[in-house]
Amino acid sequence: MASTPLASSNPPSPARIAVIGGLSMAAAMGIGRFAFTPLLPLMQANQGLLLSQGAWLATVNYLGYLLGAVVGFVRPPRPGAAVRWGAASVAIATLAMAVCHGMAVWLVLRFVAGVASAFVMMGVAGWALALLGRAGRGELGGWIFGSVGTSIAVAGGIAFVAAATGGDPRPAWAALGLAAALIAAWTWRPLLVEPPGHPTTASEAPPLDRETWILIVCYGVAGFGYIVPATFLPAVARALVDDPRVFGWVWPVFGLAAAIATTGTAILLPRAAPRTVCAIGMLVMAAGNLVPVLHLSVATLIVSAICIGGTFILVTLAGLNEARRLAHASPARAVAGMTASFALGQLIGPMLSHAGGSALTAMQLPSTIATVALVVSAVVLLVRRGPVVAAAR
Repeated sequence: MASTPLASSNPPSPARIAVIGGLSMAAAMGIGRFAFTPLLPLMQANQGLLLSQGAWLATVNYLGYLLGAVVGFVRPPRPGAAVRWGAASVAIATLAMAVCHGMAVWLVLRFVAGVASAFVMMGVAGWALALLGRAGRGELGGWIFGSVGTSIAVAGGIAFVAAATGGDPRPAWAALGLAAALIAAWTWRPLLVEPPGHPTTASEAPPLDRETWILIVCYGVAGFGYIVPATFLPAVARALVDDPRVFGWVWPVFGLAAAIATTGTAILLPRAAPRTVCAIGMLVMAAGNLVPVLHLSVATLIVSAICIGGTFILVTLAGLNEARRLAHASPARAVAGMTASFALGQLIGPMLSHAGGSALTAMQLPSTIATVALVVSAVVLLVRRGPVVAAAR
């Protein structure tokens, strides 16, 4: 039986909204999307997974994310319901990774986790950011998205422990799945509160204007720009130094950089223009792609992890806030379009990486292309400021 939404006139406090949104994002993105990255080297060593198979597992996850976003664009879901059911699905798919074996079932599970993660992303943007905006506490959005970096670091730490204690990824999948299940259970009831005035079909929302579509395209470039390093950094580090005490640190550094950059910007630059933050983030992301292409070493991989990790969530938050600002009459559709564009960029990256014969070469072509595309997109965002409209509420 479907849960009945509670009255939107009695939402949780802004602090609790931020905690609920942050935990939901941590489950969906830090676990449902990115836990696979630090566990990939362990699945290679312990379960015989080939790098090409790992690339396909990443690809179907991004394909699921794209499908979920497209569905949300055509028919925007109720935000609270999207978060609830999405987080629950992430938990189930992650727990199943611990007990199921075989490429076919892994492909299905990673696809399901991708679809569910997209619904959580759209739901949190439509639930938490909307309620915080109505309460005049939009700056707390930085804490919500900063939780993704924290959860990435935690997932990396769990993978590090698993690598140092035998290399079996199954206990790590189980621990992460249990964490996602606890989050889904704890956040279920408060997410029954739905923001008012949410459209349920695309026809109920006004069409997006030209400036919003330009932002959507540039935002898709960011999805392409971060995804190849985000997928293969630990595997490349393992290929350079096959010692978990060395390569195991790459992913926690990536997550910590994301958490520090996102929350730090919310604290230090609460009034910074989202468009400017997004453009500067893309330029730093471009540098993170270029450094290991110019010189590949553990040190440059750490630099890349800091540059990419420190910007991809920041760009996500800034981009979504800018989309809500431009399309203030149709924020749900704009957020879904942004999510779909980002997902499409993520899907293209791993597909290009299949041309590489090893982890050391898989990043070179897509990272070079991403560097150029990110610089161009950043310039476009800085030159085209967009119309001056009221901030989305």
